[in-house]
Amino acid sequence: MKAIVFDTFGGTEVLHEADLEIPQPGPGQVRVRIRAIGVNPVDGKIRSGAMEAIFPTTLPAVPGGEIAGTVDALGDGVHNLKIGDDVLGWSDTGSYAQYALADATVLAPKPATLTFPQAAALPVAGDGADRALDLLNLTAGETLLIHGASGALGTIAVQLAVARGARVLGTASPANQDYVTSLGATALVYGDHLVDRVRALAPDGIDAVLDAAGKGALEDSITLRGTTDRIVTTADFRARDLGIVFSEGPQRRDATRLAELARQAADGTLTVTVGATHPLTHAATAQQASDAGHSRGKLVLTVD
Repeated sequence: MKAIVFDTFGGTEVLHEADLEIPQPGPGQVRVRIRAIGVNPVDGKIRSGAMEAIFPTTLPAVPGGEIAGTVDALGDGVHNLKIGDDVLGWSDTGSYAQYALADATVLAPKPATLTFPQAAALPVAGDGADRALDLLNLTAGETLLIHGASGALGTIAVQLAVARGARVLGTASPANQDYVTSLGATALVYGDHLVDRVRALAPDGIDAVLDAAGKGALEDSITLRGTTDRIVTTADFRARDLGIVFSEGPQRRDATRLAELARQAADGTLTVTVGATHPLTHAATAQQASDAGHSRGKLVLTVD
């Protein structure tokens, strides 16, 4: 099978194509013929070596772990899926490839009206948003500040927080202000004097902060909260040095919850935005865009 591999840590130039053996599913696993792959910031951090302390990597490695595709082989003991089922979820093996193995219990059915790229955009962002909002113990009537509200996780987190009854302030670039507003948040531009802009919009203060940007927003968050309490980041590795919770994931990989989010995306009650798609062979280009951190919605690789 065709796959993208890196043999050493470094920039996107270390990614290259390779021919690998098609993997065979073990007990409880299925093999998925991949149609779309979610590109996540963590992919680039693992490729660079920055995540070695958290996610040790055996080289050579195939990046990624978020997939949408069609089941084409079953391991022993799999009864909840059958060959030909379209699914989305997390893979046990690297996902930048034509095939991947996955635990059958962490895959959700893909609704027919949801495209494969949309489906590939959901697992990591949905799991990460749910997990962060739970860590923040967000409840109705509270005000939540989300840094990076136009990104893949931010897009979902805004909508889930609004659904919980919270008021959401969401930071984004000038070009994404209308987009963040369309998700149900009050949009504001990130950068210098952010604290003043937030206080003007929320003079009574903010109850919680979710940092999905990882661009030096934690100090402003502490200033706004007056404490490190109820601040969670999914993107800034300085968190522990500052006494802030870093949400590592995915941890739950809840297929039932993923199926629910997929149904909402299919019926239009949850917006899933695919910012750009790239063919698998252009994985380096996709990771360059992801590393830059200014994409709207999700970056997705497609496999013919």
